[in-house]
Amino acid sequence: MLISALPLTAVPLSAVSANQDQANDQTRRLIRQTMLEQRIPGLQVAVVKDGQIVLSEAYGLANVENGVIATRNTRFPLNSATKAFTGVAAAQLAQQGRLDLDAPVARYLPALPQAWQDVRVRQLLAHTSGLPDILDEHGLLGGGSEDQAWQAVTARPMDAAPGQRFAYNQTNYVLLARIIAQQSGIPYERYLTTAQFAPARMARTTFGDSYDLIPDAATMYSLAPRATDAADAPQRLSHWFYDMPPSLWAGGGILTTADDTAHWLAALGDGRLLGDAARARMWAAEPLANGSPGPWSAGWPVLQAAPDRQVAGIGGARSAFIVYPDRGVAVVVLTNLVGANPQRFIPRIADLYAPAATAP
Repeated sequence: MLISALPLTAVPLSAVSANQDQANDQTRRLIRQTMLEQRIPGLQVAVVKDGQIVLSEAYGLANVENGVIATRNTRFPLNSATKAFTGVAAAQLAQQGRLDLDAPVARYLPALPQAWQDVRVRQLLAHTSGLPDILDEHGLLGGGSEDQAWQAVTARPMDAAPGQRFAYNQTNYVLLARIIAQQSGIPYERYLTTAQFAPARMARTTFGDSYDLIPDAATMYSLAPRATDAADAPQRLSHWFYDMPPSLWAGGGILTTADDTAHWLAALGDGRLLGDAARARMWAAEPLANGSPGPWSAGWPVLQAAPDRQVAGIGGARSAFIVYPDRGVAVVVLTNLVGANPQRFIPRIADLYAPAATAP
């Protein structure tokens, strides 16, 4: 459960309200200042404290050139923070006895290359599989269709032995989408809709990318100029396009709002999505073959293991949420600027609501 170290009844209600109002005001000031300093066009922020959403607001512009105001209903892409939702899906199926996270992927996908078959499901989730990546610096391997990219990646040798090292890899989540679909009996995106979006009341959440016509979707921007020979080319706001075909949705396809994401985090904390034991296992760092903890758990980057646990979803250098289970706080910040990196200033927001305990 997302609960604080002290019970609410230990503090007078008026003091709690005053402290929360102060934290909200300080968060608003911090957000406005950060947007100004980093030239962030539009942003949503939401804070969950002790299972309740205590702040959910939107700032700036969803679309700069047309002056479209960002609201709480504006959809922002989560990009790779989607992997946390895939981690929850795998944990749900494991909790139901429909998926063994310690099993080799060959149990569920027997047609994979021989060299891939001993990879464990949990190693896919934690990016310790050693599989070759279906993406390169230009996008899908070979620059062709999803099927052509799949043919190309399955012809490549392993990058490392399973469990030997951490290497961020989209192939892992292509396989996880297939496993989740097979073990649930419905497509990946429908499973998330029924098993997570619906019980968490995420009415604004969907899937897609820059090619899709999605109502109320924020326009993505970057301050990096186009390639140019001009030595003094200034930083200027320009469009940023991202390509996330359906086969990659489990690794980065969700569009949502900070409000919906906060509802999801609250549902994750109060047991509507997972039991306590399943959630604890999901958030535990996956060990490497040498016994050292890897930087990821099952779909979640582990920013800090102990004390003051911190797990996150981070995507596209523009969206992030961080959960502080021992403090009873979770913070969501979604932006439409590549390079905003909200995971860097989210800790300052979390500290306003529940500062990290200091060593005695």
